Amino acid sequence: MEYRCVTASIEGFVQYLAANLLPSGYWFYVTGWVPEHKNVEAVDGKLLAKYDIATSRQQRARRKRAGFANVHYLRCGRFFLLIATHGQHNFFGEEGPAVRDIRRVSAAVENYSISYRRGGFKRRMKGNRAEKDNRWHARVRICRRCYLELKAFFLDAATRLSAERLVDEFQNVPFEPYAPVRQQLFNILRLVNKARRTANLERVPSSAIRCRRRI
Repeated sequence: MEYRCVTASIEGFVQYLAANLLPSGYWFYVTGWVPEHKNVEAVDGKLLAKYDIATSRQQRARRKRAGFANVHYLRCGRFFLLIATHGQHNFFGEEGPAVRDIRRVSAAVENYSISYRRGGFKRRMKGNRAEKDNRWHARVRICRRCYLELKAFFLDAATRLSAERLVDEFQNVPFEPYAPVRQQLFNILRLVNKARRTANLERVPSSAIRCRRRI
């Protein structure tokens, strides 16, 4: 059967991982790069065959009921990820200590950091108390290095650029606005406006942060 494993962009890669695989129990992963001297399609075929990945949904359901794990494979360019569910599978023996649990160790995908964690506190209030959200959620964040670089850039530009220019800069930040990404950007915006308030400059509006993802 045809197995579609190649994404056209990192954004598509991240979306499929966060929205489809993690909520379905795919938590154990390894990442890697196809070497420049190797043919990517040949590597795809080798990994699909090695871990018996290209199976139907019915076959995956039967394997799950029998206590076996299922594995998915994703690739964008030369970067790839293998990710599995709980259960018996030669994936765990072959990959050994390289296998990580995304609930404990975030996956680095390009400049994103992706994990699967329990929620914090919802904004919706129950009486005078916040209602705790104990469900599991995919968390997509800007990786620490890129976040610190972005923060340094905006703080340096906070009082040099006009509010309009800063709006443009925020709008052009190359990250899809998942909730944790928005939180990171609003933290930066808060620091920018703090610096501008001290300098008696017009504040940058919250609408500068893009809040809708491109699907």
